[in-house]
Amino acid sequence: MATKESGDGTPEPERISAAAAMRHASGQLAELLGSERGAVSALRATDDGWAADVEVVEIERIPDTASVMASYHVDLDPRGQLMGYERTRRYAKGQIDR
Repeated sequence: MATKESGDGTPEPERISAAAAMRHASGQLAELLGSERGAVSALRATDDGWAADVEVVEIERIPDTASVMASYHVDLDPRGQLMGYERTRRYAKGQIDR
C-alpha cells in the first residue's frame, strides 16, 4: 500500500477508497457478530479513517418483516481495519422511520 508523509515527516498509510471502506465495514462487523453482511446506510471520511453505519439482521423471523434489525456505528482506520463498533438502534424490519 502506498504511503504519504504526515505533517511531522513520518510515513502514514493512504486511505482506502469509499467502496472498499463500505466492504470492510460490513464484512468485518458480520464476522464479529456471526451474521450475514449488512447494508451500509452511511459512510463518512474522518481524520482517523472512516465512520460507517451498518444495518444487519439480528433475529430472523417469519414473516420476514417481523425480523429484528440493528444499526451499528463502525469506525475504521485509514486502511479499513475495524477499530470499534457500537449498536445504536434496534427495530422491526418492516418499520419505517418518521
